[in-house]
Amino acid sequence: MSQAKRILCVVGARPNFMKIAPIMRALNAPDSGLEGRLLHTGQHYDAAMKHAFFEQLDIPEPDIDLGVGSGSHAVQTAEIMLRFEPVLDDLQPDAVLVVGDVNSTIACALVVVKKEVPIVHVEAGLRSGDRAMPEEINRILTDQLSDQLFTTERSALANLQAEGIAAEKVHFVGNVMIDTLLHNLKRATPAAKTLSQAKAGDGIDTAGGYGLLTLHRPSNVDDPAVLERLLKVLGEISQTLPLLFPIHPRTRQRIQDAGLQDLLEQANRRFQAFATATREVLL
Repeated sequence: MSQAKRILCVVGARPNFMKIAPIMRALNAPDSGLEGRLLHTGQHYDAAMKHAFFEQLDIPEPDIDLGVGSGSHAVQTAEIMLRFEPVLDDLQPDAVLVVGDVNSTIACALVVVKKEVPIVHVEAGLRSGDRAMPEEINRILTDQLSDQLFTTERSALANLQAEGIAAEKVHFVGNVMIDTLLHNLKRATPAAKTLSQAKAGDGIDTAGGYGLLTLHRPSNVDDPAVLERLLKVLGEISQTLPLLFPIHPRTRQRIQDAGLQDLLEQANRRFQAFATATREVLL
């Protein structure tokens, strides 16, 4: 058998790890003819993440960790590029695979394309139509640089063709997050147990269904007027559907800064109960 082709896979943010897990399993399967190596830029990292993402979700530990950390978009992107280039030169992969739309995705793609190494983009072609979103810029640019574009939904092809990308470079492969979901179903904790551990949902009847709310995107929480409207609407929805709301620390701070705590405290208890729980309980 000829030497396996080496594929260097790049992750940077927490959601990327859930996307990369099934890809790494496929690359390193017996007789795949491929060798997957995993690089973590360190764009997102905390002590709890290692246990929750690597161990609980059966995700492999990275082979390389750049340890970049946080910073402004410019600082973070530049630092990733500086630390990634020597690793790329050393490993000499046959292709580099990037996922999603975070700063790590575009930073590494920029380095790779100038080294004339093929780029594979998983989750290509997703568009919000809002170029004020940093992620939207990252998506568009990464797709323009990529040699193979793997899409998760049919509409992505039209988005890419509208931007001048040839259809033969695009491959509809489905959503790898579903692969991770199915892989972990056997170890999933029942919702009732999770709520009990979180000390949330007391007195709320979730037997008839409930909504799980996350809210952290800057366009939703950084503008006090937008955040206020959202919280008011969510309060109205909670009158007919229980809403469980594990508040991201960033969102909690924005609510406090905007003086909107009363909207949580005065809302129907079906909405407010889980708002006091920390997100770490769910990790």
